[in-house]
Amino acid sequence: MRKRIKQFNYSALSLIEHIGLLVIAIATVFAMSDEIIGMFSNKAVTLTDLLMLFLYLEVVAMIQRYYTSGKLPVRFPLYIGIVALARYLILDMKAMDEWRMIAVTSSILLLALAILLIRYGHVRFPYMNDESITAENKTENTH
Repeated sequence: MRKRIKQFNYSALSLIEHIGLLVIAIATVFAMSDEIIGMFSNKAVTLTDLLMLFLYLEVVAMIQRYYTSGKLPVRFPLYIGIVALARYLILDMKAMDEWRMIAVTSSILLLALAILLIRYGHVRFPYMNDESITAENKTENTH
């Protein structure tokens, strides 16, 4: 009985997760389409438009990565954060004072350093069930 309840809960949560991902994917496609239609109606493509499209592509890539591997690397949201901050910096640069600019650029730098640190940790200390373990590490772990 307890095992059946556990299995039902797992199945229900898994279904909710897949529905949520599908909703995010569909909303992202609609937002991306709206951005493209806006570029055509304005007859111009700006850097902020391209960065926004890049943000949408990162969200789609994050969803796709989750479906193919069953994992969601923490780096993907950090990449999205960097692009979002860069877009914010570009859009509002004229209205920002020096301290806000320093804060935004420092935030970008911190996110980039976090990505480097996470990547270094992943390469230096890989998970035992990770496919990216080198043959050398595999032989070290078997002895």
